Amino acid sequence: MDTETYQTELSEIQQKHNTENFEQGLSEQEAAKRLAENGPNKIESHQTPKWKILLRQFNNMVIYVLIAAVVITLLMGEYSDAAIIAIVVIINTLIGYFQETSASNAVEKIKEMLSTDATIYRDGERTEVPAEEIVVGDSVFLEAGDNVPADLRIVVSDNLSIQESSLTGEANSVEKTEEAIPGDKVSLADQTNMAFASTAVTKGSGIGLVVATAEKTEIGKISTEVSSVEQRKTPLMKVIDRLGANVSYFILAAAVVIFVIGLMFQVYSLPVLAMAVVAVVVGTIPEGLPASTSVILAKGVSDMAKNQNTIIKTLPSVETLGSVDVIATDKTGTLTKNEMTVTDIVIDSNEYQVSGTGYAPVGEITQNDQPIEIDEKMQLFLEAGYFANDTRLLQEDGKWKINGEPTDGAFLSLYHKVFPIEDKSRFERVDILPFDSDFRYIGQLVEDKAKDRILFVKGSPDKIFKMAQKVDSNFDIEGWTRKVEEYSKDGKRVIAVAYRDVPDNETDVTHELINEGLTFLGLAAIIDPPRDEVIQALKEIRSAGVDVKMITGDSALTAKAIGEKLGLADEIHAITGLEWDALNDEERIIAADKNQVFARTTPGNKIEIIKALQKNNKVTAMTGDGVNDAPALKRADIGVAMGIKGTDVAKDSADMILTDDNFATISNAIREGRRIFDNIKKSILYLLPISFAEGLIIAFAILTRDDIPLHPTQLLWINMVSAITIQFALIFEPAEDGIMQRPPRKTGAKLMNRHDVFQVTYISFLMAIIGMIVDTWFTGMGVSPEVTSTTMVNVLIVGKIFYLFSIRTPKLALSKEMFVNKNAFIFIAIMMVLQVILTYVPFMQGIFHTSAIGTTEWLIALVGGIIVFAVAELDKLIRLDFSKKVSQ
Repeated sequence: MDTETYQTELSEIQQKHNTENFEQGLSEQEAAKRLAENGPNKIESHQTPKWKILLRQFNNMVIYVLIAAVVITLLMGEYSDAAIIAIVVIINTLIGYFQETSASNAVEKIKEMLSTDATIYRDGERTEVPAEEIVVGDSVFLEAGDNVPADLRIVVSDNLSIQESSLTGEANSVEKTEEAIPGDKVSLADQTNMAFASTAVTKGSGIGLVVATAEKTEIGKISTEVSSVEQRKTPLMKVIDRLGANVSYFILAAAVVIFVIGLMFQVYSLPVLAMAVVAVVVGTIPEGLPASTSVILAKGVSDMAKNQNTIIKTLPSVETLGSVDVIATDKTGTLTKNEMTVTDIVIDSNEYQVSGTGYAPVGEITQNDQPIEIDEKMQLFLEAGYFANDTRLLQEDGKWKINGEPTDGAFLSLYHKVFPIEDKSRFERVDILPFDSDFRYIGQLVEDKAKDRILFVKGSPDKIFKMAQKVDSNFDIEGWTRKVEEYSKDGKRVIAVAYRDVPDNETDVTHELINEGLTFLGLAAIIDPPRDEVIQALKEIRSAGVDVKMITGDSALTAKAIGEKLGLADEIHAITGLEWDALNDEERIIAADKNQVFARTTPGNKIEIIKALQKNNKVTAMTGDGVNDAPALKRADIGVAMGIKGTDVAKDSADMILTDDNFATISNAIREGRRIFDNIKKSILYLLPISFAEGLIIAFAILTRDDIPLHPTQLLWINMVSAITIQFALIFEPAEDGIMQRPPRKTGAKLMNRHDVFQVTYISFLMAIIGMIVDTWFTGMGVSPEVTSTTMVNVLIVGKIFYLFSIRTPKLALSKEMFVNKNAFIFIAIMMVLQVILTYVPFMQGIFHTSAIGTTEWLIALVGGIIVFAVAELDKLIRLDFSKKVSQ
């Protein structure tokens, strides 16, 4: 679309299109020609085929290594081993596939928003055509109730208003005019002579000239942006991928070294050496990591859905909020209710406050925190606001809604806070003068039971003040104007209310009648109120070290005032979309970090702000509910959409949906995300030592030319079966103390600190040494290889069980912490039952090369587990004592 369309004078448009009458429209022949040249007015969508997503799951270092192990075992004729390793590959691949195929289809939702039919002029006739057949140059007729089918330049406006909140974030309907708008850069919300595809006409009628169709419309640009946005990997997936790759590289390097040494010293025959190296690789690689991670995430998703009114669409997203540095949020409908509310009334020199928010008629009028008596003037004020109104207040499914203008709805709610809906009013309607953007007021003529007639008027203060001065020459315009400015600086919209008595024979409301003068009643200050739960939620979020940025289509003054009420930051800095557009990339990174309020933004600005934050290494969440939020929701590290008032486009672009539209849920989700990350980290720190211990045992056997004590299938049993039993106990670990007082994890930070690496190392060697002592002892006593290997498997499993109690908590395990997670005992019991089956069931003995063992062997396993537990707890005791001394 020509970016200067809104600047073009009507005469220039007429000249360009060679017409003085837009009701003539294009000829059918010309329209058909343009349709053939430019294509239909519809948005196309392109999706990644499912088979490509499946193949992508194999592009993983761990999978490469396991596939190589499958090939080698097949070549060696070890078909059962190959089959079991292949099953592990398939499981891990399917986990990744199902995580990724829950992707959104936001473009389809955008297509559904577009109008299906449109009323246009062709060959001088007004006709209805499918919206897909509209072309640039068509004249479109608009009236209340229509959806705008394409981007239009308004050329005729008869009291035309359009609701654009889903596109621009502006809560109120926008009054449209055909006048050109001066200025080089005008934001979408201020382009009052334009109508945009997918927005809705709320009042009046008009004609618009089509200037853009399909992908060239503003909504089309959003769909293109949504399609082109590449979703970034979540911080957790980056950490795990990096860990998996590093571990894999280390294991492969070690395997190559061991293989070369084995060849040089002719430790085994080549087939036996190859199988031994496969055993090292299979034993050391943490195959259970994807499964255990997915289950922890899935449990988090389930908990959020049950307890937090949250739908998580992709498993990794449930953890991402625990990592965020910044939450960028839409204002209207997210931080605020998107329900205009009267908060203050000024009558004479008295100021009153109104409680209750939104359209629900619940609240009262107070002065100095005391309820007031409704006197005659206050009643007249309330009645004037109520009757000078052409909006309806409705209750549907227990929720209060309006049909009409938000500002009018605020006056309806105000009236019914004092006068119940079931009460009959003392007035009957006679005639109405609808709101007109040229005059900026609305008038309603009413009569009472005595047939006395009154004209009620409400509208823009500057207009009403002039009328009031005609009746009262001493009317203090300057004083009342200052009062309007005070409320405006507080982010509130101010409406003036007045009335006049008229003769009983007056039947029509006219501008002339109003211009004769009015008696001023007072002012009403109106705001789209912050959600009740948001202020406290923001306090919690900020205490967790997370910054919050408000991105809105509202004016900077209003947005900054709302930001201050919400407590976005100790000091609020604001920037407009036009100011943002003037910045280069480096300046945008600085501005994104410095400012808390971004006003009069376009959908393009939103995604640019998200990108700037991400370039500054900020893990960024984006919340929103409108179509204009969709690209940013998809680009953000985690997109959060509102489930009740959110558009389908927003919900489809997001990773997470708040089913109750409660912003406070985000604070709960941050807590849950941090808990989940802690538990995943515990799971990894728990899993690695056992895997490494297995690799060390095999490597030692190769280098000492001993028989391989553990079979590849036994190693897979230890890694996979224990991962989906004992390790699952970590799913239920509660959040650690002070979890919301610590800062977010630094972007790119390593999963393990120095002590974590040290702990993984010494536990790995400790378990390996215990296993090798058992192997050496049993072999020296002439015990069969099957009994020896079975005992070693049980030594490692029991060691894992005892280590679980230590890794679960940073506190000493031998305390009440032992019983905080009662589910741990259930999973341990399941694992022990499986160990008994592995040890004694003939079918399992054949597959896993095991044999029955006696009481002595079980006691050895128990002693080994106690040693592991004691060493890990001694390390913890030393660290806790050191931390206590440092803090003193």
